[in-house]
Amino acid sequence: MKCVFCSEDGGAVLWQDDVLRVVLATGEAEYPGFCRVIWNAHVAEMSDLSDTQRAHLMDVVVAVERAVRRVMQPNKVNLASLGNMVPHVHWHVIPRFSNDAHFPQPIWAPRQRGTSDALLRSRAAQATLLHGAVREEIQRMTDSNSRLR
Repeated sequence: MKCVFCSEDGGAVLWQDDVLRVVLATGEAEYPGFCRVIWNAHVAEMSDLSDTQRAHLMDVVVAVERAVRRVMQPNKVNLASLGNMVPHVHWHVIPRFSNDAHFPQPIWAPRQRGTSDALLRSRAAQATLLHGAVREEIQRMTDSNSRLR
């Protein structure tokens, strides 16, 4: 089976290093600000990563969550690592709003309501600020980690 995350970026790249990338999930129009943190090498399970690799991955997930909270100002952020459809280590960082189409259910559950195009456009405009915010949060994390050494 061909792995989409091995052959494609998985969205618009916001930040990357030698081992992982952060992308804005461009195919999720109803969820502006939906990000993915994707391990570059094809690895199916978190336990396949070393302790250091897992720590780096989770540090980046938390930095992306902080950026999403700051920029999108959601009611809640959902973090998910499923891999049933794409067995490649990746985390979803999803801003959730009490008036989004599926709240309070997961975004993959049956729709609860409609969301206006105007609201989605407004949130999509906010999401354009994530590029800079993700970079800032990861730089803060890097600076903080280097001070601890």
